[in-house]
Amino acid sequence: MSEVTDDGLTIDELAQRTGMTVRNIRAHQSRGLLPPPDVRGRTGYYGSEHVARIELIRELQEDGFNLEAIRRLLAGAGGSSEEVLRFTRAVRAPFEDEQPQIVTADELGERWGTTDPKLLARAEKLGLVRPLGDGNFEELSPRLARASAELATLGVPPETALAVAARIRRHAEGVARAFVELFLDEIWKPFEEAGRPKERWPEVREALERLRPLAAESLLAVFQITMSEAVEKAFGRELQRGQRASKR
Repeated sequence: MSEVTDDGLTIDELAQRTGMTVRNIRAHQSRGLLPPPDVRGRTGYYGSEHVARIELIRELQEDGFNLEAIRRLLAGAGGSSEEVLRFTRAVRAPFEDEQPQIVTADELGERWGTTDPKLLARAEKLGLVRPLGDGNFEELSPRLARASAELATLGVPPETALAVAARIRRHAEGVARAFVELFLDEIWKPFEEAGRPKERWPEVREALERLRPLAAESLLAVFQITMSEAVEKAFGRELQRGQRASKR
């Protein structure tokens, strides 16, 4: 976020700082998107709240919000542009802790043992890779890529590995919805019903940020318990079947 150390910006200085034109700043004011300046004498002065508000408007427009929707959002925020800006950035922040890596189609083919375009299209549909053009792809999870490579060394065909990934994604979507609904029901709705008080925006944003590690840790913990139980049951059945076969 841009920092303003005082509230002494003229409209020309505000335009220069934010990269907007004076005309657009005045248009935002006329639409009720920007609060009025502090008038001293015959000159209006702007400060940190105006800078944060312009940054928020720009980012929300990039996310597809029109100006009327932005106006309604700001009206419901109690005038707290900086907190709304922080919250919208927290919402858009990725949950994953990995940096994507760039790979070529040839590298993917070598790893999978095939250059079947249907396989690549399937990986794109699952959101595992993103085409960048010129035969390059962005691999969103290097950790998952390493897992697929390990499966290949075990003799698991790439088609089977992707089928398993599709099943995992479906279950993960359900888990993600459960945590989002938890946040909405227990944090956001009470905040909404209270009229989105300005002083509670940091509390709501902190709850969202804390949800990230909580969701990941909870999912891993439950998975480990479930995986242990599934392995014990599956191999218990297999061992019993083997014992019965040996007695025949």
